[in-house]
Amino acid sequence: MIKEVINNKIKTVAVNVRKIREYRNYTQEYLAMKLAISQNAYSKIELGYTKITLERLYQIAQILEVDLIELIKAEDSEVVQLLNHSSVSA
Repeated sequence: MIKEVINNKIKTVAVNVRKIREYRNYTQEYLAMKLAISQNAYSKIELGYTKITLERLYQIAQILEVDLIELIKAEDSEVVQLLNHSSVSA
């Protein structure tokens, strides 16, 4: 049960990363270059196939210009709303 909850949360974070990347009009190649990894390795992050470190997640949040906590806690349906709200208040 706990493992399933954790796996679902990992998938949600991966979806959030993809949605924010697409919202920012960044390519997978661009993020991969910024992270100094291959596009294939980056793709596996977005698909939730690769377990990423907290350091890597922090790097992704910085590149995507989003707060790490929001990236983790937001449900995938809230991500674009979150970005729209932060753009208005910025």
